[in-house]
Amino acid sequence: MINSLSRTDKEIADIYSRHVKTIYRICFTYMKNVADTEDIVQETFIKLMKSFKAFENEEHEKAWLIRTATNLCKDNLRNWWRKRENLEDYGNIQGIDHFQSDTILEAVMSLPDKYKTVVYLYYYDGYTSVEIARILTKPQSTIRNYLHEARNVLRTKLGSDLNEE
Repeated sequence: MINSLSRTDKEIADIYSRHVKTIYRICFTYMKNVADTEDIVQETFIKLMKSFKAFENEEHEKAWLIRTATNLCKDNLRNWWRKRENLEDYGNIQGIDHFQSDTILEAVMSLPDKYKTVVYLYYYDGYTSVEIARILTKPQSTIRNYLHEARNVLRTKLGSDLNEE
């Protein structure tokens, strides 16, 4: 077997340490349980190790990882044997300091898949709609529309006292 990987172990470890928490959170919003989330995070970084993709900067690297993780989650959820899990082990997330179970986050996680990642990236990771559009390779107007529609869904689920920031 020829070792033709384009990145050193140190480079992969550095990328992993920079982005693992973000990738974990995004995967958890889709998978809704720790075991499946960890599997998808692992698959995402395995794809990175096998990839010959050259990244322009850390943001490009992060965008690629987010896109890859999102696609892996969607593929996994499409399988016929897959069933959606409850949020029972939601409070048992290890290694994530500020990822607390609360009513709003539970409502965000119950959003349709097309809204979930956009809302998470906007409100929890602080990306702008322009940056999210670039990361997810969608038009900016689509991202703004998803945010608007998601807010309406959340307002219905949570009541009129939802504070927009």
